[in-house]
Amino acid sequence: MNFNQTAQDTEGQVWLAENICWNSDGLIPVIVQDVVSKEVLMLAYMNEAALYLTLKEQRAWFYSRSRQSLWRKGETSGHTQKVVDLRFDCDQDAILLTVEQTGMACHENYFSCFHYLAGNQAFKIEGVKEQKPAPSLGTVLEELAQVIHSRNLERPEKAYTTYLFEKGIDKILKKVGEETAEVIIGAKNNDPGEITYEVADLFYHLVVMLEERGVGLNEIASELVSRRK
Repeated sequence: MNFNQTAQDTEGQVWLAENICWNSDGLIPVIVQDVVSKEVLMLAYMNEAALYLTLKEQRAWFYSRSRQSLWRKGETSGHTQKVVDLRFDCDQDAILLTVEQTGMACHENYFSCFHYLAGNQAFKIEGVKEQKPAPSLGTVLEELAQVIHSRNLERPEKAYTTYLFEKGIDKILKKVGEETAEVIIGAKNNDPGEITYEVADLFYHLVVMLEERGVGLNEIASELVSRRK
């Protein structure tokens, strides 16, 4: 079922609500996934009212079992979820909600709620070397953008980011150009370590430039998503 059509079609909303297998409390579990990184962000619950509001506003609404009330994601934190797609599984007793995440999904200020290992330790499987999971680039960039935004507001003394903001857009763009050239050189040298280092420098200066110009990472993400064929 087309999500945008269902979101605007009362008949479609009613059909969806009536065909979902609600549990004994009138709820259904909702798995929330980021549209760009495909990372699972959180697990929450909806009742029929939360589903209706989600479809109507195309913003994520849930039902809090502890507070016994509806709540819209980001209503206090500003870390909102714009709904891109809504599907239910083959048994119609679980929903997969694909969203454009703004800010952190977790109330502990992580991009995803699933940031703890079992018992704070990784499961060990015999014969398999334990590996620390690599951080999501999207998560790291979101955290970097928040730090840079704080630097822009607070302007701590002797911080390099403060220096860039105080020098202004011309200095920032000069650094973006310099780091772009360094990435090109690293790629020509075919040195993975050099490429990694220089791309990290470029990402940092690009995020500073976006902050200075008032453009959010979510806007870049939305543009990339719109280009998918």
